[in-house]
Amino acid sequence: MRAYVLHPDIRNDRSRRLPEHGLAEAVSLAAALPDMEVVGAEVVRLPRLQPGMLFGSGKVKELHDKFHELNVGLVLVDGPVSPVQQRNLEKEWEVKLLDRTGLILEIFADRARTREGVLQVELAALSYQRTRLVRAWTHLERQRGGFGFVGGPGETQIEADRRAIDDQVIRLKRQLDKVVRTRELHRAARRKVPFPIVALVGYTNAGKSTLFNRMTGADVLAKDMLFATLDPTMRGVMLPSGRKIIVSDTVGFISDLPTQLVAAFRATLEEVLEADLVVHVRDISHPESGEQAQDVADILQSLGVGAGTPQLEVWNKLDLVDASQREALTAQATTRERVFPVSALTGEGISHLLDVISGVFDEEKTERLIAVPFSDGRRRAWLHAEGVVLSENATDTGFAVQVRWTARQEKRYRDL
Repeated sequence: MRAYVLHPDIRNDRSRRLPEHGLAEAVSLAAALPDMEVVGAEVVRLPRLQPGMLFGSGKVKELHDKFHELNVGLVLVDGPVSPVQQRNLEKEWEVKLLDRTGLILEIFADRARTREGVLQVELAALSYQRTRLVRAWTHLERQRGGFGFVGGPGETQIEADRRAIDDQVIRLKRQLDKVVRTRELHRAARRKVPFPIVALVGYTNAGKSTLFNRMTGADVLAKDMLFATLDPTMRGVMLPSGRKIIVSDTVGFISDLPTQLVAAFRATLEEVLEADLVVHVRDISHPESGEQAQDVADILQSLGVGAGTPQLEVWNKLDLVDASQREALTAQATTRERVFPVSALTGEGISHLLDVISGVFDEEKTERLIAVPFSDGRRRAWLHAEGVVLSENATDTGFAVQVRWTARQEKRYRDL
């Protein structure tokens, strides 16, 4: 399908990002859809939003002629478009229109592979559609029976459609609850495994999957494409020090992520909450790498990933940076704590990063005497599997266990 991308730049609503970079990201989003040919893109500067058609009438006419000339079938607006604006613009331009939320939902629907991912996308799509029933029906004058004495034209039709969507939402939530409970059982099983979990997080297309493949020897889809990874993938890795860890590749973050998707994918992103170490992967070659890093930090904070979880920052894609800038970045990284420049594609800096990750888990250890009841055999077994038991003596009610462990191990023990 031939598509055209518009990025509205509202004079009184300037974000920390340049509109040209926003447009470039929107074009990349469009290109992430299969069978999509982007035939044009532009920033549309607006003094203010028009409530009826978003753009002024002159701009709407100008764009109509352009779309007709280019034979455009789909227009992507990089921002929110109200249901009324969408209906009016589709009528004026005689094309299909998607806003940023609709576009990201389309990509997620195309990429989701696991049962949970598919259900979460469906749930997010339904919640998005429910708000847009005003434009979803062209037969608003028709009601299902009755004489039309109560309510406005089409009200009963819309209400019936809302009920149908609500019923579907309830059904999906029940299915999702089952899947989430299964995932929780898997998480509980992993808590018993004496291996720390390392979660790779970062802005979409930062190179997380390439780094994941480099670290684990796996063959996860890694493309120069937004949202190449949607479903979390986990693999065991033996570090050069001989320590074994579990690495998790997670969905990429993005600015202005639709609220429906933030809620729907919270369960997926909760893998990060379980992590013992968070590795924030940045595309250091991107002109807005700093802004992207701030978006990731904001989402991590909203998820509840606090200062208690150790974090490393990886400046990825060094291979795309010219030699002089690379030297400056490397020098800058040495002055900052826990920042590591690498190229996941070429392998540059990876061995040092793995050594640092191993060192994170060689933390300061403290000794403690804890009481483990006879009935709590699972925790006792976990302590022995972790290798933290120094001595153990039976008491009247259980075992007095002398342990030597890290703060991370103590936290995991409390969470069992």
